[in-house]
Amino acid sequence: MKQKTGLAWECTLPFIRYIEDTGVTCELITPQMMGAPYYRGNLVSLIIPTGFGNAAYSGLLPALRASSGRINKFLKKGGRVIVFGAMSPADGLYDWLPVPVTYVSEYFSSPVTVDEKNPLATILDDFDTSEIECDGYIADPEGEVLAQTDDGKAIMVAYPVGDGTLIVTTIHEYPSRGFLRHFCTCESETLF
Repeated sequence: MKQKTGLAWECTLPFIRYIEDTGVTCELITPQMMGAPYYRGNLVSLIIPTGFGNAAYSGLLPALRASSGRINKFLKKGGRVIVFGAMSPADGLYDWLPVPVTYVSEYFSSPVTVDEKNPLATILDDFDTSEIECDGYIADPEGEVLAQTDDGKAIMVAYPVGDGTLIVTTIHEYPSRGFLRHFCTCESETLF
């Protein structure tokens, strides 16, 4: 089994150490690498952290848009991508994804219900689901809702894309260690 993920960001984050502490190899993928035609990473998954759409936190969005074809191809070939909240009220922040996503930026805490039948819903296993912090929600999701607030706001949605899986979540916490091990482990890596 292969355990490897890429974390898209401009610089090293504590999140990388957290991922590696679960036993998963983590490669930092900078915007320059993501957009470079010569970069070829073999990954199981790709993680886009919270704040990617807010210019005050990150300059990643232009690289994501420029790499949308690469990301779509990675998913279709069996890769896994998880995208956290954009942390901005601007429109079109998820337009680089192969599925339509309408993100509503709104910071709140709420009790959350997860689809316990789906192994991807283990994202909250390390947390008390009676009070989860979120940076927004997904309006009118077209995918499978894996977690939602008690008042029905979708905060984690899965979309099948080819042989791969795309997850969009607004959970404003690190994912559980068990989730990371599951999401970032596969029989083989996929070329990114």
